[in-house]
Amino acid sequence: MIILGIDPGSQTTGYGVLESDGRNRKVVALGCLKARPGVSLSVRLGVIYAGLQGVLEQYQPDEVAVEATFYGKNVHSALVMGHARGVCLLAVQQAGCKLFEYSPLEVKKSVVGQGRAGKGQVGFMVRAMLGLRVSPPEDAADALAVAVCHLQRRQLAQMVKKADPLP
Repeated sequence: MIILGIDPGSQTTGYGVLESDGRNRKVVALGCLKARPGVSLSVRLGVIYAGLQGVLEQYQPDEVAVEATFYGKNVHSALVMGHARGVCLLAVQQAGCKLFEYSPLEVKKSVVGQGRAGKGQVGFMVRAMLGLRVSPPEDAADALAVAVCHLQRRQLAQMVKKADPLP
């Protein structure tokens, strides 16, 4: 199974592609989509959309996991983030992939063990869990963390389903 994790951002959108056989996980690809500094929001959104279309086409994931919007105090930042996230969701929907969403708290808990972990802790754990030789860029590490969270949730759901004696 191939899982694409996405960490949406208006400046940089991270992505990570994992392949899993149910027991083992392997990083297939990771990266960041970002436009040149100083370009308009519409250009940045176009870069994110086109970049994700390419990733979706190249790796053809079975499922896609996206980090849900973080609700901060700055309304303008949240609105801009919503635009970037919307572009990600559109690309996934147009590719016909199953979509799953996880809050930043859920992702951090599943990877680090507590929901208030910093980016450095998430990156360290992603590197350790996936056996990477070098630390990925922060946004790509966050995207891989989203993919790992999804795989863990998926495996837990399968275990519960097998253990449930009811039809």
